[in-house]
Amino acid sequence: MASLVRHVTIDCSDAYRLGGFWAEVLDSALNEDDKPGDPEALVAADGITVLFITVPDAKTVKNRVHFDLQPKDRTRDQEVERLLALGATLVADLRNPDGTGWVTLADPEGNEFCVERSAAERAA
Repeated sequence: MASLVRHVTIDCSDAYRLGGFWAEVLDSALNEDDKPGDPEALVAADGITVLFITVPDAKTVKNRVHFDLQPKDRTRDQEVERLLALGATLVADLRNPDGTGWVTLADPEGNEFCVERSAAERAA
């Protein structure tokens, strides 16, 4: 029998704060049991469950694994603006004049992730 991925787990310095950011990104909410100061926080969203765990180690290098986000109901550029307003920071803008490409952002603790074109943009 094969294994299932139960959670994607992200080590961080403040599980509740970072979980709250990602809950907004994924249009979800933190688990109702999660409170400020808890060592863990859980976000369950469409197709993914992300577990945030507070650890004493700081992030020091580029992620080896990252999320590629595809907006559901807005364009890539609108989603980038929304995420920047939530507290993400721009790492690299790899958008091309023809509309292809992506934008690499970082969450409030520096974990990189990418924003790709929406399905509607890809179909056009």
